[in-house]
Amino acid sequence: MSHCSSMASVLNPYPTSPLQHKVNRFSLNTISRNLLSNRNQLTVRNGPTHGHRIITTAKMSVEGDVMVKEAISTDRKNDIGIVSLHHVGILCENLERSFDFYHNLLGFPVNEARPNDKLPYRGAWLWVGSEMIHLMELPNPDPLTGRPEHGGRDRHACIAIQDVSKLKEILDEAGIPYTLSKSGRPAIFTRDPDANALEFVQVDA
Repeated sequence: MSHCSSMASVLNPYPTSPLQHKVNRFSLNTISRNLLSNRNQLTVRNGPTHGHRIITTAKMSVEGDVMVKEAISTDRKNDIGIVSLHHVGILCENLERSFDFYHNLLGFPVNEARPNDKLPYRGAWLWVGSEMIHLMELPNPDPLTGRPEHGGRDRHACIAIQDVSKLKEILDEAGIPYTLSKSGRPAIFTRDPDANALEFVQVDA
């Protein structure tokens, strides 16, 4: 593989009177008690072919004046036993160039266990925590120009990291443009050599 050193809302409420605020909070608290009359549970049961699986769905609850979704157990007929995101496929024009970006620049480890000679096109598997990305050297139907400047307004994959400031240093040194999260979160949006948008959000380890 070649080494390329140069590559690199919160809801804004309308003003309300104190009385109106109290009425809203009373209504929301009433809704909250009704929604949370039964405590949320997380059910784990044996699946038909893959051992244990977690069955969850969304339930609305209220924290203060903000509606949020919480996971509750369910046993619906259309449940497929979702476990996690296994991998994301990323199209690239040149495998070596993309490998240099993801592996050499950003430090994504290679998954040596995944064979690259079983498919009719070139590719590479890289670890993203316990999941993966699959670089695929195939024609890309998406245009390279005319895409949104901010990757958050484009289709994108989001990757959790521990240090956004370190990533900024790496991108700055490599001369790779990026934008920061519009919400003020510690997050960076950038693009790979094929204009695929990527988000990196800082989380606690």
